[in-house]
Amino acid sequence: MTWFGRSLVLAFAPLVALTAVAGTAVAGAPTDQLKSHIDRVLKVLEDPEMKRDGRVTERRTAVRKIANDIFDFGETARRSLGRHWAARTPAEREEFVTLFTDLLERSYISKIELYGGEKIGYGGDRVDGDIASVRSTLTTKQGSAIPIEYRMLRRGDKWLVYDVIIEGVSLIANYRTQFNKIIQTQSYQELVRKMKTKQEEFDAEHAPKKT
Repeated sequence: MTWFGRSLVLAFAPLVALTAVAGTAVAGAPTDQLKSHIDRVLKVLEDPEMKRDGRVTERRTAVRKIANDIFDFGETARRSLGRHWAARTPAEREEFVTLFTDLLERSYISKIELYGGEKIGYGGDRVDGDIASVRSTLTTKQGSAIPIEYRMLRRGDKWLVYDVIIEGVSLIANYRTQFNKIIQTQSYQELVRKMKTKQEEFDAEHAPKKT
């Protein structure tokens, strides 16, 4: 997979995750929380007014807010950095989480804008204390069924996603492999530089078009 993934992990995970949870979660099973707020996100994606080019920034802001309600980005960042996390200073950890969160959110936003009415089904969950996994299936327009599993942590009365596994491919494992390779062959500082460069490239590529 190329830098920051061009696989199903990033192509489908945001599509399902961002149409599965949003807003204030209610107490209950993880699956119930995933299913309970679908309408809020779909309303943003399917609103004809929100689809207009002039409202790109507003639409992306709304989706990004929902992403912050869904994911435990700090946990995902820590696990993605793996064994290299322990060697980081508090300042480095804060910087890494901020960069990782921003890039992941932006990547998700660009993918979710491609949503075209794909169907989502749920196959139940497994709960072990404060850890849960929710099984789901995304059916594409071509009829292909994509199995997707969410790994979640309980934070108060909310269940937050920290990993997404698509057809056996873990989002965290994907990033960890890429990050580890860069750190081992180059340096942690080079990883941070690449992340900042990727952030700048994304901003330039996805900036709202001037009319």
